[in-house]
Amino acid sequence: MESGPAIFAGLVFALFGAGLLVWTATRVRHGRPVAHGVSPVASATVASLAGVVALAVGAWCLTRV
Repeated sequence: MESGPAIFAGLVFALFGAGLLVWTATRVRHGRPVAHGVSPVASATVASLAGVVALAVGAWCLTRV
């Protein structure tokens, strides 16, 4: 009964993390800012870190099933 919410949360975190990493990589590759009004290097770094953390949390949730 508890595996349903863990699977849902794991998939949501994994999809968000993957989407954020793809979006960040696309913005950086085209030379577009990741966040307006912030250093391009800092915003890309923070966004990439958030994506990796979300993927890690998603993997952790899915291993708890």
